[in-house]
Amino acid sequence: MKHLLFHLLFLAVFVIAQSEQSAYAQLDFEDAPINYLDAVSSDPVAKLQKRIDSGQFKLSYDEQHGYLPAVLDALGIPQSSQMLVFSQTSFQLRKISRHRPRAVYFGDNIYIGWVQGGDVVEVSAVDPELGAVFYTLDQDKNKKVKFLRDRGQCLTCHASSRTQGVPGQLVRSVFPDEGGRPMLGSGTFTTDHTSPFSERWGGWFVTGLHGNMRHMGNVYVTDKLDTQNIDREKGANIKNLDRIVDTTPYLVPTSDLVALMVMEHQSQMHNFLTLAHMETRMARHYDSIMNKALDRAVDFQSDSTKRRIKAVSDKLVKYMLFSEEFPLKSPVEGASSFTQDFMQMGPRGSQGRSLRDFDLKHRLFKYPCSYLIYSKPFQTLPEPVMEQVMQSLNEILTAKTPPEGFTHLSPKDRKNIREILIDTLPQLTTNWN
Repeated sequence: MKHLLFHLLFLAVFVIAQSEQSAYAQLDFEDAPINYLDAVSSDPVAKLQKRIDSGQFKLSYDEQHGYLPAVLDALGIPQSSQMLVFSQTSFQLRKISRHRPRAVYFGDNIYIGWVQGGDVVEVSAVDPELGAVFYTLDQDKNKKVKFLRDRGQCLTCHASSRTQGVPGQLVRSVFPDEGGRPMLGSGTFTTDHTSPFSERWGGWFVTGLHGNMRHMGNVYVTDKLDTQNIDREKGANIKNLDRIVDTTPYLVPTSDLVALMVMEHQSQMHNFLTLAHMETRMARHYDSIMNKALDRAVDFQSDSTKRRIKAVSDKLVKYMLFSEEFPLKSPVEGASSFTQDFMQMGPRGSQGRSLRDFDLKHRLFKYPCSYLIYSKPFQTLPEPVMEQVMQSLNEILTAKTPPEGFTHLSPKDRKNIREILIDTLPQLTTNWN
């Protein structure tokens, strides 16, 4: 019996040590308690598939775009969110080029990819506990409408340090050649709201105005001996893609600058939410092993678990309050209806303010707190991490002097954000008053 107890203790300590080490690399999400590949997902696509299977909903087929328009409509994704990427960084890469870019669309918890003449519609949906769940939908109208869930192949790129070590979203900027092939030897950038403009959108088309700032979009490498020397000036401040690529095969003629900026923020915000979910569940799971082995109370929380929860909470709060956001040097303006479409979604406070209101002069949002605070992945955070996040938010927003890392928020910013959250999330801010 003593030997068995010792073995259990050793196993628990080993598992916890390995988990704490993995916090800096890729989490072991394929085993308990996450069981990524086997767990049933509750993401938006899984719910849509249930409606289709039950006969409650039918996807219509479009002869030019297949199921794409119907999928966007069913999932509430605006066509104005369209962004065009010509780098060959998708698994349908052989059908992607500078003249036939891949179209990407997104909503709060879902991302859609479409390729001209592609065999499938690509889908990445966000499940609160599993993170990114990947699907394909066959474009053959004679086949049964079925979103097929990926069995792990997508994780080769979508579960690494670039995605916070969890199954997640990834927005990359590369140095593409004329054909759209990424010159990987020249380096790549994972982009989010902290990225300098000069590192964004290599391999993407970009429509919109951005003053004297320069990005990597709309152009390609012309000198393979000097791949990083691209003509950023040539790709700047383009409102119309007519002279660059034929956009008639696409739902809209734009690859909107503001949509790109929003997706960059959203992609990593999803990853931090997934990290918070998984780290907390893993820590509590390992506590349960140790508590049983040591005959401790079932709900006993170890110091190790407290540290892990505090660490992921701090990361989440820092990102959701746009710490280290790249400051805009010039105003930016999109070239589609995306800006207005996006602001019309989501709740507004008693004074008409919303976390979806844009600034676009000095920063992305007028009130820099992520709108994904209203999303299911945030709303269903495990209780320990939710308590820590909301406590930290209140402390930061009410501090006389903002803590280190949050000095970008003026007293007015913090007051406005706090009032909006109290108005629109009363269930989470009850203790704030």
